[in-house]
Amino acid sequence: MSGGVEWALHCCVVLTSVEEPVPATRLAELHDVSASYLAKQLQALSRAGLIRSVQGKAGGYVLTREPASITVLDVVEAVDGPSPAFTCTEIRQRGPLATPAEACTTPCPIARVMGGADAAWREALRTVSIADLAQDVASASGPTALARVSAWLTTPQG
Repeated sequence: MSGGVEWALHCCVVLTSVEEPVPATRLAELHDVSASYLAKQLQALSRAGLIRSVQGKAGGYVLTREPASITVLDVVEAVDGPSPAFTCTEIRQRGPLATPAEACTTPCPIARVMGGADAAWREALRTVSIADLAQDVASASGPTALARVSAWLTTPQG
């Protein structure tokens, strides 16, 4: 999983705390990350329809739907794509003791276990929403944490 997933998840959680659009540069400043790097993650979220860009002087990014309806898996797949984490390359068909292709009628045990792990991982991520993460932030960092973030994001820059 790329590091961009973490940044994208943080941005989605932060966007739950505001009513107005938040400029990408402000999100980058909050997270102390390069604006150009974060812009790539925000573009991926926008292409996936999870956030949208609002143009104009008061422009920026907003969530497109309720945080409870956006899953962690939605964000992961927006940034990293839907491909499985493991891709079998049929190593058993190589080398001096290679298994003939016609004998490989089912996935090998390694491919099966890795596929099962990927499915379980995706199912676990599908059960956690951005709203759940925002609630966990309040539990872990205090009930005013997101309100402080919201106030900082919406304070005009001087």
